[in-house]
Amino acid sequence: MHEMSLCEGIVQVLEDQAEAQRYTRVKQVWLEIGTLAGVEIEAMRFSFDVVTRGTLAEHAQLHIIETPGQGWCPPCAKTISISQRHDPCPDCGSYQIQVTGGDEMRIKELEVE
Repeated sequence: MHEMSLCEGIVQVLEDQAEAQRYTRVKQVWLEIGTLAGVEIEAMRFSFDVVTRGTLAEHAQLHIIETPGQGWCPPCAKTISISQRHDPCPDCGSYQIQVTGGDEMRIKELEVE
């Protein structure tokens, strides 16, 4: 369950930013997670609740924005939607798809005080 370590990293970022931007409490966090990022959403929610206990983000509301997977198909020379890695191109059936989106995770927005 690597979601726990991902949440520990998020808390570290929140604490670093709290020091730099002088806030003391995080009320809401919006995370953008791609469908190809290999993150289990429910495990992420559970881990966030556990890891934030006793931190400036304790009781913060977590919002997860899932972004779709995208890839580039060289034979078709176009961008396509993919739901998982190693999917074939829905138009030509090629497996030469290069992932171009949906494999990222980032903190999109915070509400702090």
